[in-house]
Amino acid sequence: QIQLVESGGGLAQAGGSLTLSCVASGNIEMFNAMSWYRQAPGKERELAATMIDDEGAKYAGSVKGRVTISKDNAKRTVRLQMNNLKPEDTGVYYCAGEYNGMVGYWGKGTQVTVTT
Repeated sequence: QIQLVESGGGLAQAGGSLTLSCVASGNIEMFNAMSWYRQAPGKERELAATMIDDEGAKYAGSVKGRVTISKDNAKRTVRLQMNNLKPEDTGVYYCAGEYNGMVGYWGKGTQVTVTT
């Protein structure tokens, strides 16, 4: 059983930056993708960014150009650098470890709130 623990969320102004971190309790190389999902108030959870083995990083259109996902297997950490934040980026951000497109493990999430 692996635990994923997110941190780095908080309150930010529009145009600002936040870096989210996800630390795993075990080896993240067991996953073939590590991802960040987000869920805005009243909306369904959606994929924001994913790092897929042998394919690299992929981003949702709504965040592309503003966020960067990175993974450090040795530190069992996945990060999401978010720049030029917008109020519509507000939501709970979840880290996920995936096997062939299926989420195997979820973190509990970290809240991001962007104000104007």
